[in-house]
Amino acid sequence: MPASEDLYVLAPGEGEDESEGWVSPRPIDEAVQTAVADATDLDAGDVDEAGSYADLDEVAALLDGDGEAESITFTVEGHEVTIDGGGHVTVEPAE
Repeated sequence: MPASEDLYVLAPGEGEDESEGWVSPRPIDEAVQTAVADATDLDAGDVDEAGSYADLDEVAALLDGDGEAESITFTVEGHEVTIDGGGHVTVEPAE
């Protein structure tokens, strides 16, 4: 299994306006924790590392373009976190 610090995904950067499309590569743990914290009333430190919720081998294959899936979705604190093949992280309330 790849170490989570070796996986980078795209997430809005500090002080960057998401509506303008600016993103920056971030370690997957930081990106997922920050995205979930932004979508909930949790602090980023309250969210476990991404490997607690998703198979990092599957995420690595997705990001490398080696898998058949176009995205991976997993549940974190009652929210669905999706990482697409381009490395973009989105968070929506679970249905």
